[in-house]
Amino acid sequence: MCRSIKTLRPPTTPEVSEDDVRAAALQYVRKVSGFHTPAAHNRAVFDEAVEAVTEATQHLLAGLVVRGAK
Repeated sequence: MCRSIKTLRPPTTPEVSEDDVRAAALQYVRKVSGFHTPAAHNRAVFDEAVEAVTEATQHLLAGLVVRGAK
């Protein structure tokens, strides 16, 4: 598996758009599944995974406390 997942934002960025979070989720699901675009019979589970990762990421970002942040 590719190990070149890069940080998408610095830890002190106050605003992260929903598009940024969704793009990161899609990147993750693509890397883990090995498919850039799923076949029709895998589309539903692929999309569900992207949504679940998006929600988990939003939850994570909402709960993080960054010391020294204004």
